[in-house]
Amino acid sequence: MSTSNTLANSPIRANFERGEIVVRMKSGREVRFRASLNPRLAKGTPTQLARIEVSPYGLHWRDLDEDLSLRGLLQSDFGQRKG
Repeated sequence: MSTSNTLANSPIRANFERGEIVVRMKSGREVRFRASLNPRLAKGTPTQLARIEVSPYGLHWRDLDEDLSLRGLLQSDFGQRKG
């Protein structure tokens, strides 16, 4: 992933909406996924899921001890696959 691509696709905002994590990128791209797809997020309360820290590298939920990388999000890898 090139630096310019990473900067253009940096997340600017992330929200928890109706069971989904919605990430909006600088480029205008939007990534959505059900919180239930990630085992740690699936155990979170709506309040915990809404407390998302956004950085140029990805997302962090301090209460749930979970991090998702920007690279993973862009590849539809929403973390900690079961199995």
